[in-house]
Amino acid sequence: MSITVSLPEKVLRLLKEKAEAEGRSIEELILISLLDKYAINDPETRAELYLKLSEKYLSEAEKLLRREDYLQASEKAWGAVAEMVKALAAKEGIDLKSHGELHRYIAKLVEKTKDIELRRLWSVANELHRNFYEGWLPPELVKGYIEDVKELINKLRKLLT
Repeated sequence: MSITVSLPEKVLRLLKEKAEAEGRSIEELILISLLDKYAINDPETRAELYLKLSEKYLSEAEKLLRREDYLQASEKAWGAVAEMVKALAAKEGIDLKSHGELHRYIAKLVEKTKDIELRRLWSVANELHRNFYEGWLPPELVKGYIEDVKELINKLRKLLT
């Protein structure tokens, strides 16, 4: 199920500022705020929320890629990975709130699973995030990196079960 909510421009602007300060999307900020407000702290529920956001962002990245919007596709693909990492952490009752926490969690996953590909693929995802701000990756690399992101998401998804 999905819903659409119309917000006044001022509220939207304030939410955008808060979301950026926390390194979250507006959608994630609103959803997490609702879970917090109503004390929905079940790790499985929170993990499912992040999993759904990951799937949504990956789908959006693929659509943007087909439209040749490489900057937006880059950011959505990175967001899809970040949400999947948050899903894994949430399942353990951990709330990742910053880029640094995401990096540290990936480092622990690499150590725990002994899968060094997680580290390499995470670095690729971060190149896409950087590309959103700097715009220097050629389309061929963006396309290839998004394929790598899909591989990372699949590896992470297997760890969720």
